Order: sequence, then C-alpha cells, then structure tokens
Amino acid sequence: MATPSVADILDHHVTFSLEGIDRMYLNGYVPGLQSEGGVAHFLRKHRGAKMASSCLLEPISRDFAKAVDRFVDDHRIDVVRFEKGQRKDDVTKERLAAFTKREGVVYLGRAQEKMWTFRTEKRRNPKTGQTFPWLVRATAVVMQNYWYCVDDDFGPFFLKFGTYFPYPAKLCLNGHEYLKRQLTKEGIAFEALDNGILSCADPKRAQQIMDQLTSRKIEALFTRWLARLPQPFPAKDRAAGYQYQLSIFQAEFSLTQVFDRPLSGRRFFEQVITDNWTLGHPSQVQLIFDRRTTKKTPGQFRTRILSDGVIPSLHVDYKSTRIKQYYKEGRALRTETTINNTYDFNINRGLRHLPELREIGFAANRRLLSVQRACRDTIDGEDAFRRIHDPVKTATGETVVAGLRFGDYRVHRLMSQLIVLAVLPGVVRARQLRSRHGTLPALPGQCTPGRATYDLRRLRLHGLIERIPGKLAYTVTDFGLQAALFYTHAYDSLIAPGMADLSPNITAAPSPVRRAYEAFTRAWHQQTDSEIRRTA
Repeated sequence: MATPSVADILDHHVTFSLEGIDRMYLNGYVPGLQSEGGVAHFLRKHRGAKMASSCLLEPISRDFAKAVDRFVDDHRIDVVRFEKGQRKDDVTKERLAAFTKREGVVYLGRAQEKMWTFRTEKRRNPKTGQTFPWLVRATAVVMQNYWYCVDDDFGPFFLKFGTYFPYPAKLCLNGHEYLKRQLTKEGIAFEALDNGILSCADPKRAQQIMDQLTSRKIEALFTRWLARLPQPFPAKDRAAGYQYQLSIFQAEFSLTQVFDRPLSGRRFFEQVITDNWTLGHPSQVQLIFDRRTTKKTPGQFRTRILSDGVIPSLHVDYKSTRIKQYYKEGRALRTETTINNTYDFNINRGLRHLPELREIGFAANRRLLSVQRACRDTIDGEDAFRRIHDPVKTATGETVVAGLRFGDYRVHRLMSQLIVLAVLPGVVRARQLRSRHGTLPALPGQCTPGRATYDLRRLRLHGLIERIPGKLAYTVTDFGLQAALFYTHAYDSLIAPGMADLSPNITAAPSPVRRAYEAFTRAWHQQTDSEIRRTA
C-alpha cells in the first residue's frame, strides 16, 4: 500500500478546519507618559508642580494601591501570591473550573517582576555649580497585579497592571475562547478542544465569528474592564487626555485542521518530518515569510524539528516571528504563526494594524502548508524528467542551454536555492542567487553576475521559473517548485544515504539496506555459480 501524500491527507482526511486569532498579548500604555519630557509636562503643566521629580509620583502609587485593596475587600476577591517558577496557567485553570458566574473577577494574582519606570537623578549645572533633579528612565523589580477575569463575550482573560508609574498594563485574551462564548450565545452546538474547536454544527458560522473578531471589539473589552477595575489615573487625568491605548505585543494566528482519525495525523507528521530536510540546512533556511533577506538582515532564520516526548513539532523562525506546527491532542493539526515584533514586517504596533498582521500570519500558515503539499506531489512521466534533465535545443538541433542533470552537484545546489526563493521573497532575482551562493556548503568563491544570469536563463528555458513582464525578476512555477523538491528529496533522502550504506568503507554497524544488499549479492553469486557449473 502506497504511503499517502501530505496533499492526500489534507484533502481527504480533514473533517473540520478553522482559521482565526488565537492568543493576543497587548500592551496598555498612556501615550503622553512614555518619555521623560512627557512625564515632566504631566507633573508641571497638568498637576501644577514647581519641578519634575519622581517623588511626586509616590502619592499616585499609594492611592492606586489603596484603591486595589478596597476593591479586593469590597468584592471579596481571593489574592494569590505567585511563587518563583509557579505556572500561572495551572493556578488559573484550577480556579476557572470552580468559577460559576457568567462574568466577573476570578482572582487577583501578584508577582514581583521587572518593569520600566522613572527615577530622579541629581545633576549639576556646569556654569553655576548648583544641583537640580532630572527624570530618567530606569528599570525596577516591582509588584505586578494580575486581574484574572471572565467576560461575557470573550470568556477568560487577564489584565495586568504595574504598580509603579507610568503603570504599564497588559491585556491577554484568546480568540478561541471568544468563539466558544459566541457559539454558546447563538445556540450552535460544538465540541471543545483545549484552546480550540474540535467540531461544530455550523462550521461556516464559526469561521464568520472568528473573522469578525476585530480591533474595535478588543478595544471595547479593554475599555469595559478599565471602567470596572481600579486604575491609577483619576477622572481628572483621563479628562485631560491621559488615557490608556493598546498596542500589539504578541499575536498568534492559527489554522486548526481536525483529522478523521489519529492515524492520519501521525502519517502527516511522518511525511512532513521526512520531507522538511530537503528544504536545506536548518541554520540557512529562510522560509515561508514573504520578505527579502540579505546578510545584513538581523535575526534568526532556521527550521527545527523538536519533540515533546514522542510528539514532534515543526518550528520555523524569521527574525522574532515563529511558525509552530504540531499535532494537538492526537486529533488536530495546529499551524500557528506568532508575531512577536510587528516591526519585522515594517508595521507599527498600534492595534489598528491588526488587519495587516492577520493577513501576514494567515498567509504564512497557508504558504507553509502549500510547500508541504508540494513536497510529496509526484512529477509523473518520462517527459517531465526529460524536460528538466535534457538540454534545451533549437528547431535545428543546436543546444541553447545545458540540461539540469540529476546528481550534478551545482544543479543540486541550484535546486536547493530555488526551493527557498520560491517561498521566501515571492520573486527571484540574480542578486538573490549571488547572495545565497556563499552560504551553501561546498560552493566556495564568488558567483559572478554572468553566472547568476546564466543560471536564471537555464531555469527559465526549462520551465522552472517565468519572468515577470517588465521586470528583471522571476517567479517560480508550480512545476519548478515540484521539480526542485523532487530532485533534492530523491538525492538527499534516497541516493546519497543509500550509496553511503552500500559503501565498502563503512565502519559502523551494517544498516538494513547494507544487510539486504549483501544477502542479495550472496544469492546472486550462488545463482551464477550454479549456472556456470551446470553449463560446464
């Protein structure tokens, strides 16, 4: 029985699919209080102080702490002091199980953590010799208040406040919990998956709800709970414009595909792990994200396969952004892109830019799956192979360019580059071939402009790339990506290790291939010796 391809598994063994925002971690900040000058203006112009000093901030912090204590006492809220190394999620999961209200504060968690704040430095006037206070940014380990709550629309979330000026906040929510709440309100039956949905009576409506989770709804959640919980800035400050805004600290964009049975998921990962290595060495691969990179591009670019026990997961890094793909609870394939720094994609952190980040995150998930589909799509027929392997000739039989011969070292490395360029920048140019030439093992020296131009011409005439009209740039054809994957996979996974197994110089214990080959040669020699004796 033939092993099913990744494309077969995704096309015929997925019973439910859902794309949407997963976890979001947002910064809450007051725009006018992010710099020394802004704080000085707040103290002197708004609050009427004669000079700007961090001493003037202490009464605000004391009032804030008293308001929190009063709120805790009035509402009889449990306070939990987190110990070092204690998992907050474990504590929250246990308390959520015992929480029966539709919404409200579950408990208040407290932990000592580092945050940035302001302090006063003594400086001296070089002309008069007099000292004066000066505000500077600094870091300090202070108490952080974690309000773990349940919202009627969003389900469980937490809102964290620092207890020192300028009281930075963080909001953490989960799009799948939002979906579960909305499905329950609309009376649509569903089966929950940990941090996801396993099945739904109305999959189309579930997807619509996920698509409708907008920045405006998230801001409404933040505003609603700011009004309910104690906050450091009184009404007079807020009326003067000192109000919190949200920016994106971390955002996860996920695609969940539920398999019909666990065997399908295991087969998927067996194929993905086997075929992933054809994409190049993990320290060199620049994959999936539609961005051009150079040697000067900061950050990591790698592909890794990690195992948690016997469960593997695939990780693809681009700068501070990561794609993780894993088999969730033995039932579903989870592909999720986590954007930790929006500036990786030249996008500001403001929450209003969420639609742009959604597009990037979901496109990265789809692109990864697209490459994985292509990894096992077979190029059928002798004609397809000859189209690549044989030289391109004119009608009179003259050779235009040489063929891309299977097993040729330079062709093999060119195919490896083609795979990366197909999924990374969206277009192929001569300078990209040249910039990656020096990063490939056993390809020392310079790749001249003439050599890069010739390689592009070979790829184009063999149908592996096609030129973009009006530009000196190319895109990789579907046939080109499949051919490159087939060439590299066949050589790296079959020919090279097979020949190594059969090498007479092998010093390690014989592999199954070597033992089978030796048994075959013994049987062959016995057969030929028998034929020789019979005919002698």
